[in-house]
Amino acid sequence: MAETKLDLLQGTLDLMVLQTLAAIGEMHGYGIARRIEQVSGDAVLLNQGTIYASLVRLQQRGWISAAWGTSDNNRKAKFYAITARGRKQLVQDTAYWERLSGVMGRVLAMREEGGKL
Repeated sequence: MAETKLDLLQGTLDLMVLQTLAAIGEMHGYGIARRIEQVSGDAVLLNQGTIYASLVRLQQRGWISAAWGTSDNNRKAKFYAITARGRKQLVQDTAYWERLSGVMGRVLAMREEGGKL
């Protein structure tokens, strides 16, 4: 059976964007999307509308900043950077997702009474 692309849970993409900016530094939207796809092993594919909706949302919350600059291919592009508020939110969201994934791991590891799945 072929693997399908993953549907992201609400808030997951915002966390991925914050982590990408925290790890790599200032980037334009296309670069952020490609990096997330690369790190996910192409299990997550992001279209332009999806990544830019996340970037607008994060900017409105004050978690990232944006400034116009020139991309590597000499085109005008908006570059995004994580803010101090964004770093604080990243810490909180990371703790939440780690807690949630631990709980999910324990629940999914449960066996039926008698040792059957």
